[in-house]
Formats: sequence, C-alpha cells, structure tokens
Amino acid sequence: MTTRRLLGLVIAAATATSTLALVPASPAAAAGRCGDHPWCDTSLSPGKRADLLLAQMTLTEKVGMLGGDSLTSGAFSGPDQHTGVQKGIPRLDVPTIYYSDGPVGPRQGKSIGLPAPLTLAATFDPELARSHGTVAALEARAKGNDAIYAPTVNIARTPLAGRTFEGYGEDPWLTSRLGVAWIEGAQSTGLIGNVKHFAANNQEGIDLTGGVLNEYLPLGLGIIGTRYAQNSIVDDRTLREIYLPQFEAAVKEAKVGTIMCAYNRVNGKYACQNPTLLKQILRDEWGFKGYTIADYLAIHTTDGGLNNGLDFEPWPPVGYQPLLVSGAVTLGQVSRATIDQHVHVMLETWFRFGVFDRAAYRNDDAQIDKTADGLASQRIAEQSTTLLRNQDHVLPISPSVKSIVVIGKPATQFAVGGGSGEVAPFENHSLLDGLKARAGSGVAVTYDDGTDKARATAAAKAADLAIVVAKDQYGEGSDRNCLTLECPGVNGNQDALIDAVATGQPKTVVVLESGGADLTPWRSKVAALVQAWYPGAHGGPALARVLFGDVDPGGRLPITFPDSESQLPTAVSTARYPGSGVLGLDTHYDEGVFVGYRWYDEKKLAPAYPFGFGLSYTSFALSGLEVVPNGSGATVKARVTNTGDRTGYAVPQLYLGLPDQSASVQQPPAALKGFTKVQLAPGESRTVSFPLDERALSYWDTSASAWKVTKGCAAVKVGFSSRDLPLDGQLPIGGGAC
Repeated sequence: MTTRRLLGLVIAAATATSTLALVPASPAAAAGRCGDHPWCDTSLSPGKRADLLLAQMTLTEKVGMLGGDSLTSGAFSGPDQHTGVQKGIPRLDVPTIYYSDGPVGPRQGKSIGLPAPLTLAATFDPELARSHGTVAALEARAKGNDAIYAPTVNIARTPLAGRTFEGYGEDPWLTSRLGVAWIEGAQSTGLIGNVKHFAANNQEGIDLTGGVLNEYLPLGLGIIGTRYAQNSIVDDRTLREIYLPQFEAAVKEAKVGTIMCAYNRVNGKYACQNPTLLKQILRDEWGFKGYTIADYLAIHTTDGGLNNGLDFEPWPPVGYQPLLVSGAVTLGQVSRATIDQHVHVMLETWFRFGVFDRAAYRNDDAQIDKTADGLASQRIAEQSTTLLRNQDHVLPISPSVKSIVVIGKPATQFAVGGGSGEVAPFENHSLLDGLKARAGSGVAVTYDDGTDKARATAAAKAADLAIVVAKDQYGEGSDRNCLTLECPGVNGNQDALIDAVATGQPKTVVVLESGGADLTPWRSKVAALVQAWYPGAHGGPALARVLFGDVDPGGRLPITFPDSESQLPTAVSTARYPGSGVLGLDTHYDEGVFVGYRWYDEKKLAPAYPFGFGLSYTSFALSGLEVVPNGSGATVKARVTNTGDRTGYAVPQLYLGLPDQSASVQQPPAALKGFTKVQLAPGESRTVSFPLDERALSYWDTSASAWKVTKGCAAVKVGFSSRDLPLDGQLPIGGGAC
C-alpha cells in the first residue's frame, strides 16, 4: 500500500468517525449486515434511510458507486464469475452488489437449464411465468447474486432478430402479462429484477458470414444494422402501443427494481442517454422508483449518461470511470446534485429490497433444489409444446407402434440460444433419452444422426414411426440471415433431410426446436409437426410425455409462422430492415402498429400458422358470448366446452378491433386483449371472463400525448387463434353506438 493511499484511508476514517459521532444510534437496527448506523433503522422508509446514508458519503464514494468494479465480469462465465460486480463501501457498511444473467437462469457455472423465454411464452400461462422467474432467481441467489438481468420483453418485430428466443414473442399484451408475472416471481425471492432492453431494441445486425461466426464467437458479428449504433426511427404512437407497454407494466404493476437501457438509438439518441426514455417517460410519466443500468458497452459519453438518466454502468467501467465522472463534475458538465440523484435511487432500491437487512447470499450450488427446479422446468416444457399438425391422429403415439427411429443430432443435444441467454445445464435430459425411457421394453427406439439422408430414409422406412428432430440457430450479436433450417447450415440441410424422410415414411413426425419462427416448406408432407421451441434441459422427458399422450400439448404460438420470408412486415424494404444509410443504421419502423399478426390481418396474408394457434389431442367449442359494458370498460364472457374424448388444454383468446380514429390513424383488424388457459375433462364446460379497462379500449393520441378512446363501435372477437375467432360481438366505446 502506498503512503498516499494509507494517508487517504486514515483521513477518511477520521472524517467518518467525527461525522458519525454527531448522529444518534439507530433505535431499530437491521438484523443483517447494515451495522449500527442511523440508516439501519428499519422503521424508516427506504427513501429516508437513503437520505441518511447519502449524507454521510463523500463525493469520491458516491462516484465510485456509479461504475462496475470487475473487468472480467460479464466477459466470462464461471462458477465464481458474476455477470456484474458493484463494490460496496466498508466504512459505511454498504454491501457489494452482485449481478447475474439472466433470461434462462444464471450464466455462472451451471444451472438447471430452463426453457427459453419464447418457450415460456408458448404456455400462455402467467403462473408458469411466475414459476420460471422464481426458479431462475432462486438459482441466481444460490450463486451469491443480488439482482438478475431478466426478463427480456422486447417485441419480435422480425423473427430474424437474433435474440427472438430471449423474448416473449410479437404481442405486447401477452408479453406484458408474462413479464409482470416473471418479475413478481423473481422478486418474491428477494432478488432485484431487471427488465430489458429499453427500448425499441429489435435487431442485432446482419452477419456477412451468414451466421457461421455464431458457432465460433461468444457473440455474433452483426455488421449491417448493428445493434451498437442502429437508430430505431419510430413514431410516438407505435412506440407507445407496441414497444413500451410491457416496460410500463413492469414498472407500474410488477414494481421492477431495475431497468436496462439498450444499445441502439431511438429517434437519433442512444437509449442509455436518451432523456425522453429515461427521464420523461420512465421517471416523470411512469413514476419509476428503481435504477437504470446500461447494457454492456452501451454508454457513449460520461456527461450524456449522467445528465440524461443513466444511473449505473456495470461493465466494463469505461464511461463511468471515477476519473471521468470526477472530471465531469470538476468541469461543471455534471452537477453534484445529479450524482446524488443517481446514488440515491440505488440506495433506496437496495433498502426497499432489504439488501442491507439480510446476510449476503452465499455462492453455493448445493443450495439449489435440482429436483424441484427440474420438475418446474419439465412442466413448462410440457405446457409450451405446440402441436401444429396431426394428420390422421398419428399422435399421440399408438400402442400399435413397436419401432421408432429418432433422426437428427438435435435429438441428443441441449437447445439454447447464444449470448446472455446461453446457459450450461447441470445435466441434459435429451429427447432421445426421454423417448427411450418412456417407450419401455415393448418399443424399439433406435437413432440415426441424419448426416446421411439415404441411410436415415432407409431407417425410417424400416420403422413403424420416424421422428425427425431439427433445430434452428439464434444468438445474441447477429440476426439470422434467413428462416430456413439450412441457414446457416451448422446442422446440415435439415429441410432436405425432413423432405427425404417424409417421402420414404408417411408416418413421419417432425419435432422442431426453434428460438423463433422457421419456414416449414415440407409441412404438408409430414404426418405431424410438434413445435418444441428450446425446451430446456428437461425437455426430453417433457416431449416424450406429450408424444405418448401422457399430457396434452398445452402450447400456442406466441409468434406467427410465415409461409415465406416475403410476408414479413420488415421485408417490404431494406429501410425497414436492417436499415438505410451507411451500414444500414437507420431503421424505419414505418409499418407502424402493424407488427406480427396485425400485419398479416391488415394485408390479408395467409401465414403457415397464425399467432395463438395450437392443436390439442381433443377438441373444443366456444359459445355464449356476453359483452357487458361497465363504467369506462367492459367484461367479455364466453363458454368453452371440451367436445372430445380426452382431457386437454384450451386457450380462449379475446381480440378487439377498435374503430379507426381517422384515415391517418388506422387500427389493426384485431389485437389481443385477453387470454386464459383452462384444462377441461371430456364434456366439461367452463365460463371464461376477460376484463377490459379503459386502456384496453384506447389508442395513443400523438397530438395530445395521451391515451384516448375513439367514439364508435369496437369489434369483439373470441376464439382459439388470431385467425380462428368464431364468436363475434360489439362494444360501444367513447360514447359511440353500434
């Protein structure tokens, strides 16, 4: 230790001692690691406790809290390597805060290997989202973390986007309901949630190698339209109605503790120093009480971040280096009051979540209940499995089937996307293992890796049933260059393999492990198509149970499967995607609110499989539509009946078609405003209810900068997908008539 450093410590200690001697002892000291300080009085509000602590901090200590303290965190993964580290202040008993990825569980050593978030979205079940969040947070806590970087709630504007697997699909209402439940589950464990990436962060950039580098780099290399500099040019109505509602719900309903700002620019300004996003909308309009966190390498200027709402830069400590921050204060670029505001919101959040009032969480995997977490993971995988085709009821697998050949390397692998959502499971329970275990001794289950089409086809012909397992590839850092299964081709030409096997064996079942939406040009040739998503490390037994009929396929599509890439709303022009200008950096969101199924409906396009679609092993019918206005909203009711001979899951969905406000403010033909999931026995009926508040009936009026209800008549539609809406009704809104 240098003489200067020693002298500094002596002076700091003397200052602290003389200052604290003037403050009376706390009458209700915290039981954790807070120490014996006035701010440890748990009878005080989090804000008052933060006031007391902040008053005792030096400027140097405050500045030191604004940036992360580990150059290796975030860059590497290991049992003792947290995603982010924010060192505490020992003299004031401010603890060190540890941060963890993420959306599929902690990326710190090994974890249970949960299903990907898009897989979770296919469950259409907020309670399973709550379970997913709870498991992910408990495991992060067991690894010594205080906060978890999840959930990702960005809308799938295009299924080409590399992080599609990390989000909840293309609809803001579905994303909001699942995101809120996930955060509530996670934060119920004591961890601080982190909703990301704020905002309009919908692409990674196109990799000129076609995605091949994803196999060899920690992150993909998306150059054209890269997320690091891309500018989302989006009108205010589209931003408010499509890309912000899920963040707003996270703040207002789930009371999320932190928000991560995105890499990209929004209407010209980088998201992590965008005053419209971070100050006007987040703080002033929504009343956010937590703190904002920069995505890694997303900060651009020190004063730009500090003056425009960015509280903390976790890694690498570049823009918020103490020297740079102190320099900005000295030069008058940033006021001391601004520094105090940033530190205060962090302290207040930690007090609100009890960080000071408990012992530090231990990093010890032995605390993880692998059995319970595995069962939770398996149940999510079962409920997400989406049956898209079932010709001649080839599924569930009949007792008459005595031989099954499983084809394709993905049948033995752990399906996961790349980047912050890439986890390593304690143990992978593959589909091949799951099928062998479930089939029992009476059924011969063999395997072919599919690398030789002729050999695989011959094996399929020789078996009673062929199951081809195929997988796509998504990852942070670069987008997919196409939606076919041979792009980028790391698993070979899987489309050709499926086509060949299905030609040779009429009873061919395709199990598709997807992180988004894939083209299915062979779908009419196969007997069944099972969308398994990225089902997690317990996906094998889950899928086996579904294939054999032990459980009904409970999944529905949270994203439209196009018939061709030309149908995508972003396929209209390169200006829409990846972007115009130098390196495609200006991305024009001029499709407006017509995203996902809204686009297909508006343009009258027939997708391969529509949003919300999914088959059951039984059948359902809807009847008895009731639309009951109440105050500024309404309640919609319908009766759903199991008309088949098996117990199964129905997912009734409510869509509204709001009246157009004007020729320039057009509404989608239908937009999801409610859904529920019910399990029904044969012949059983149940009445489902969908509450509608004033917000559900509103659009964003850009001239008034407010939500507004158009006078007129709204179409009320209830059904089983965006294209299967047998119940039709009307609702007068805004003083209008029908």
